[in-house]
Amino acid sequence: MAREQDERISRAVEEERSRLGRFIQRRVPDPSDAEDILQEVFSELVEATRLLMPIEHLSGWLFQVARNRITDLFRKKKPELLGDLGRANEEGTPDLQELLPSPEDGPEALYARKVILEELEWAIGELPEEQRQVFVLHELEGLSFKEIARKTGVGINTLLSRKRYAVRRLRGSLQAMHDEIMKGSVT
Repeated sequence: MAREQDERISRAVEEERSRLGRFIQRRVPDPSDAEDILQEVFSELVEATRLLMPIEHLSGWLFQVARNRITDLFRKKKPELLGDLGRANEEGTPDLQELLPSPEDGPEALYARKVILEELEWAIGELPEEQRQVFVLHELEGLSFKEIARKTGVGINTLLSRKRYAVRRLRGSLQAMHDEIMKGSVT
């Protein structure tokens, strides 16, 4: 029985590793975090198999575990990433913390803030990798374009272009939520 389990695990890792890895890498900007999540997913597969948990659709199960681990990662990192955004950016426009409803404004504002951050997290996760990387490094981690260029080896003009496309996509993705907020009906 243990031999069958080992073979099933080996087959799953071999068949799903590259596809699952790409799925995670498109959503997680840091390659080491992406690799950690991939390892966690396969570790959970080993544990579930050893505990004889019935997994009918292995591929779907693996991708769901990956989604859960990605969500966990963003939840864990969100305070760290969003904690220092209370300053104006280089263009003098307010940063995210200034645009969000204040938690001190009561439960409705706190709920609206939560909804906005969740939608923003989802929208950022849907960006193409190159756009997501420059957006996260510039907007959330506070690096200058010069620092990002040094770190990534990508030219500043290319980074500016990627950031512009990222902002455009995010605006499009978040427009429906914005319209709901303006009508006062965030649900």
